[in-house]
Amino acid sequence: MAFEKQLDELKRREAMANKMGGEEKLARQYARGKLDVRERMRRLLDDNSFREIGKIAGKGQYDDNGDLIDFSPSNFIFGRGRINNAPVVATADDFTVRGGAGDASIHRKFIMAERMAHELKLPIIRMIDGTGGGGSIKALDDLGFTYVPFIPLWADVVKNLKTVPVVALALGPTAGLGAARMVASHYSIMVRGVAQIFTAGPAVVAGMGDGSEALDKEALGGADIHARNGVIDDEAESEDEAFAMARTFLSYLPPHVGARAERVETHDSPERRDETLLNAVPENPKHAYNMRRIVETVADHGSVFEIGRRWGRAAITALARLDGYPVAILAGDPTFLGGSWTAGTAEKVKRFVELAEQFRLPVVHLVDNPGFMIGLEAEKAATIRRGVETLNAIYDASVPWATIIVRNAFGVAGAAMSDDTRFQYRFAWPSGDWGSLPMAGGLEVAYKSELEKADDPAAELQKIKSRLEKVSSPFRTAEQFLIEDIIDPRETRPLLCEFAQLAQRSL
Repeated sequence: MAFEKQLDELKRREAMANKMGGEEKLARQYARGKLDVRERMRRLLDDNSFREIGKIAGKGQYDDNGDLIDFSPSNFIFGRGRINNAPVVATADDFTVRGGAGDASIHRKFIMAERMAHELKLPIIRMIDGTGGGGSIKALDDLGFTYVPFIPLWADVVKNLKTVPVVALALGPTAGLGAARMVASHYSIMVRGVAQIFTAGPAVVAGMGDGSEALDKEALGGADIHARNGVIDDEAESEDEAFAMARTFLSYLPPHVGARAERVETHDSPERRDETLLNAVPENPKHAYNMRRIVETVADHGSVFEIGRRWGRAAITALARLDGYPVAILAGDPTFLGGSWTAGTAEKVKRFVELAEQFRLPVVHLVDNPGFMIGLEAEKAATIRRGVETLNAIYDASVPWATIIVRNAFGVAGAAMSDDTRFQYRFAWPSGDWGSLPMAGGLEVAYKSELEKADDPAAELQKIKSRLEKVSSPFRTAEQFLIEDIIDPRETRPLLCEFAQLAQRSL
């Protein structure tokens, strides 16, 4: 048979690559509760869909006759696979080969993986477990010189952020360039208790500090830190859960910028009217309610996929479907700080709106926003700057936009419900309450002189409140056509499904 010797050599080298870091290193990997790199590929991707590229790249050891006696594979693997029966680029770090360190990798493989994604317009998934950077100080000692920092693959990372969906999964300790690759994504997940993310690990922090930073990996960069500060979007309890979340996220997005996200068949009628919406918002404006339940009620059954639940908590951001069409849902959460936007909330909303704009997902905004957070801590956090940046992103957005005012809409933050210069596909529930600032918070100040002159200040204050309650009725606003329509809450889903259908014309 032609090439028999060469094909035997190929099989031999592929078998060596399949051993990864060897039995001892693999055993340590499993003992830490982690899967090996090839099992990760198998579980993430559709069955039997992975076609690896560069499998036999690595470092060979040869005898005096030039014959291969041992082989250490690259600690980065990549190739083409399928998720939800659609092609993707899948990449993964192999921690069993020198802990995923850059000095054991082949940088050209990183580069080719990123280029494959944006040139072929395929989503890319990064499974990160290690540093992936320039290597250790000891490696520099072996080289005999240092180098001015540069990142050969970063131009391609930037192109992918502008071109295709990018998903990153932290599946183990992730530092340096590995951490940067995590953040340079549209959606990121870390596995609780197994993965940590940091600019530099505990040993480096302790070595450069005064000894007070004696932290372990989890204390320095665990999920309790990064799922709350927005460094990553979500956390998972296991690798399999992280894979499922990645697959679900991609199911709502198109394969690349310029393509349209696909509609799926649904058995949930677009005309469904849910009676529970009549009692979803309490009549007492001081009482909170469950906005997530409203989101789940108006969206197609079982279609809501929330992103970033543990950070920027005054806003709910979720992908969902309406009559089968993918949409981006933004909603206020009155159970956290009354729904007031903090700096972190504003940043979260900005990122979400930019995601919707980039991948042409229509936005549905369920509004309950009493304003930006106030007070000393809010000022220290530069809340107004973050808020204005979010407002700018909303005014820059060109995707179709629907607004439902569920309750509060006050001040500059309330104005961030939509771009007022565009056609307003907008409705208000009878519970809607809006203005430059809540009336209840400033009555005593605004009517100070009248109250001081009154024989019975308490009775006078009640009289003023009664009068202003009528003035602030949403129906007075509707008379002036300053709110387009007030609706029965049960009409919300049919109207939003109609919006999703109409939106397809302009995507």
